[in-house]
This record gives sequence, C-alpha cells and structure tokens, in this order.
Amino acid sequence: MTRTQALKRLKVLFVEDERSLAEMMERAIGRHFGEFRLAVDGVEGLEAFRRYAPDLVITDITMPQMDGLEMGRRIHERSPETPLIVLSAYSDKEKLLSAIDAGVSKYFIKPFDPEELLEYLATLAVRLAARQVVSLRHGYRYDRYHRRLTRDGEPIPLNAREVRFIETLLEEPGNFLDTPAIKSLLWPDEEPTDDAVRVFIRRLRGKAGRELIRNRAGEGYYIEPQ
Repeated sequence: MTRTQALKRLKVLFVEDERSLAEMMERAIGRHFGEFRLAVDGVEGLEAFRRYAPDLVITDITMPQMDGLEMGRRIHERSPETPLIVLSAYSDKEKLLSAIDAGVSKYFIKPFDPEELLEYLATLAVRLAARQVVSLRHGYRYDRYHRRLTRDGEPIPLNAREVRFIETLLEEPGNFLDTPAIKSLLWPDEEPTDDAVRVFIRRLRGKAGRELIRNRAGEGYYIEPQ
C-alpha cells in the first residue's frame, strides 16, 4: 500500500478553536484523507470522536470549555490505540510532559509547516494499516483500517451503520451496547423505536451469522474476543 492510499483510508478529527487556522488546514491537507472533520473545542471534539470514531486526532492545547490535553486524556482512556497529535505555541517542559502523560504521539510547535505534518501522518497511516486487523472467535476477522469483516477468509459486506456498530463494540474487550446506546450511536439525530434496533441486529446477523453478535440479558450486545 502506498502512502497516498494509506492516507485516503484515514478518518481525521482536527480540533482547533482558531477558525482561520482550522479552515487553512482543511484546505492544505484535508483533501488527502478519506474524512477530515473539524471541532472547535474539547467538548465538541469528544462528541465528534464518539460519533465518527476517527483513526487519529489532531488538536490544539489551549481552547475554551475543555483544553486539548484534557480531551486527549479522555480519548486515551476510551481508545488507547488512537494516535493524538498536539499543535501548540507552548514549548516549555511542563506542557511537553503534560502532553506525554495524555498519550500524545507527536508534538508540533506553532507555527508549523503543514507539509511536515502531512509527511508524519503519511508514515503513521502506513503503520496504522499494518496493525488494525482484529482476530475474533468462530473464524471472524475485522480489518479496522479497511473497515472489512471476513469469516474464514470470505468477505461480509457491511453498510456504514454496521461498521460503526462493530467498531464501537471492538473498541475494548468486554464492551457492551444496550438498546438506548445503540439508538444514540446509530441514529443520533432521530428517535428510532426498539423495533428498529431489533431489525438492525437481525439483518446484521443474517449477513454475518449469529455467532458474531452476542447478547447478554441486562447488559446488551457484544462481540466475543479471540
């Protein structure tokens, strides 16, 4: 896989309260990615992370409501494998150490060269592609990078909602989603019925087999790890 192909597979979340910089970055590098979403502060960034499950997050440090480091810590608690890249005017040791504690993968000091950032992201994209295959029980494998599910090597076609559902269940071992959580995840701007959830699960099991999506009374749906 070339670097260009690897970048096109990435979903990127860019969190920056300075609108002119955010829009400049979108123009400068946004076209290189599969998705490039913007958020204006840590609160909006966390919500966007929950909704869109980006492959990596790029964030400023100093922002209103919630700064980038606090947002980074919360993302790291939820998804320790998600790379976090920090952009900041700060260059003192205390901020650097705080960034490291928050699980930051890379630190760029403003002003920075967008091409330098893109070069780092291209290298990171290739590395991410190599480690994103998850082996599950009953012969299932899920390739997070290509968003592809197989069973015994045979591909199982998935739509966007099914991908989001499976990736959320795979975020950490033992993750459960009950009916209200599934509604919020898959229909964030709608008011679906419980029947809509049941139909969704039934159709997914029809494609993939009942062994993939399991249910535990009182806790919800889950995927068995290897």
